[in-house]
Amino acid sequence: MSMRATFLGTGGAVPTTARAPSAFLVNRDGERLLFDCGEGTQRQMMRYGTGFGVSHLFVTHLHGDHILGIPGLIQTLDFNDRDASLAIHGPPGSKRHLEKLVHAGGYQPGFHVSVHEVRPGNVAYRADDYEVRAFDTEHRTASVGYALVEDDRPGRFDREKAEELGVPVGPAFGRLHAGEDVELEDGTVVRSEQVVGDPRPGRTVVYTGDTRPLESTVEVARDADLLVHDATFTDEEAERAKQTAHSTAREAARIARDADVRRFALTHISARYAADPSPLLEQAREVYDGEAFVAEDGQKLEVPYADSDGGGAETGE
Repeated sequence: MSMRATFLGTGGAVPTTARAPSAFLVNRDGERLLFDCGEGTQRQMMRYGTGFGVSHLFVTHLHGDHILGIPGLIQTLDFNDRDASLAIHGPPGSKRHLEKLVHAGGYQPGFHVSVHEVRPGNVAYRADDYEVRAFDTEHRTASVGYALVEDDRPGRFDREKAEELGVPVGPAFGRLHAGEDVELEDGTVVRSEQVVGDPRPGRTVVYTGDTRPLESTVEVARDADLLVHDATFTDEEAERAKQTAHSTAREAARIARDADVRRFALTHISARYAADPSPLLEQAREVYDGEAFVAEDGQKLEVPYADSDGGGAETGE
């Protein structure tokens, strides 16, 4: 089951020539989930080849750099003859405002768009084998972050042990791996747990949106495969980070360290670091010694299972 993350917009409130406003897309085996939709997101999707087949849009809060791309995206989807529905999820109190964006200028989409509010601690979207959960963040308005959490996978199937127990090669293997016991021709019952290991964890991707650093985020992001965290400022602007309810790179790195995440992406980069964002990464690495990087527009990242090899960042251009 493939999972690829694409950073469509990694800038702060003021876009730069290199960084668009916030937008982050996860393609999970063909299902596209979009987190935030800053202005021009539909163009970023074209530029970086993600495709338009988004099924769900998860909005962290109602500041312009996270939502002003919604009217353009809706109309671009419509112009491309979309007929599949789109679900938009947002924090408490956001439904009326998000619906106005969908219908900006009196526009009536030719496909169904539903808008839902989700409270922290609740599931925004449940699929067959994963869910997207909302969690508490702290910004200057109602806000939530989102965690994409896959269900546990079945343990590894021990084919050699199954054959030793007399299980014939064929459909019985699949039944055992799925958790079903199998009766052999001689009446012997082979139990699934005899040939299947312990369940293996799925993947977790956590996207905070704009937020102060919170201990509660540590629990949400515990052992996550990827944490995408607000890291707007360096230490020198720590007071401004407090005033504007953002995080410094060092503060975000403490969250990544304490949660023991596998990879940590710094995003929502202030325009003041347009020429050189390296100080953000340097300060983060003083705290977190795992794989950390300042996300760049167009950067793509494969998210492998923790028990598999490979998966690294690559640039889109």
